[in-house]
Amino acid sequence: MLIHRTTRRASIALGLLFLVSALGADTPDFDAMLREIDQLGQFGDRDFSGVYTIVSQVPGQDDSVTQARLFRRDRSDQFVLIILQPQIQRGQGYLQTGDTVYFYDPESRRFERTTLRDSIQGTDAQNRDLVRGNLSQDYRVTDWELGRLGSFDTYILDLEATGTGVDYDRIRLWVRTDRPVVLREENYSVSGRLLRTLLFPRYANVGGQAVPTQILIVDGINEGERTQITLRDPSVAAIPDGVFTRDYLERVSR
Repeated sequence: MLIHRTTRRASIALGLLFLVSALGADTPDFDAMLREIDQLGQFGDRDFSGVYTIVSQVPGQDDSVTQARLFRRDRSDQFVLIILQPQIQRGQGYLQTGDTVYFYDPESRRFERTTLRDSIQGTDAQNRDLVRGNLSQDYRVTDWELGRLGSFDTYILDLEATGTGVDYDRIRLWVRTDRPVVLREENYSVSGRLLRTLLFPRYANVGGQAVPTQILIVDGINEGERTQITLRDPSVAAIPDGVFTRDYLERVSR
């Protein structure tokens, strides 16, 4: 009789344990989480500008340093990126208007169509790394787990593209559990090959939005190649409409 009672109590205790675990393991609303990630990095009706320094490291070569000034207008999907350094590439730039991105070369005085995935001056940094994202529109969460990165508890999310007009078919994100801030991102090809790893160790509050001030990018294909992006002088001051034009790129490159 004692054994029977003990077994029954153990079964009840085990059942309660599973119940508590189930209640504590509710699946988060990942659609809402992706929207929050997008919103935290978007400036809505305000403009954004800043100066980025991009240091590219390739084994056996001297570090390559590029400095560029970025102007963003998220409400109309516009940005202008002007190369300031090195001197030989000064005046080159990128212009986005809607879904179209152009590269401008002042030497040939020609605009050529490119994409947000285009590398900046041959580095692992891409235009998409400096402008607003649309994770909630372009991807869906297919799997998730809890994890830890450094001193932060994280959600580890596996994302899959919902359409064809994206830069990467699959993305893995490490997102803080206490607020929707991305700490790490991995970009994959459709075959599952790791192409890039991005780390976001530092953020700044710029006009109430979370902006990465340091990004570390590790090339997943070329061993030893990495790029560091740092931001200075971030601002949400209004930018004249004329900045987001071809005429402006041509004028500042002279």
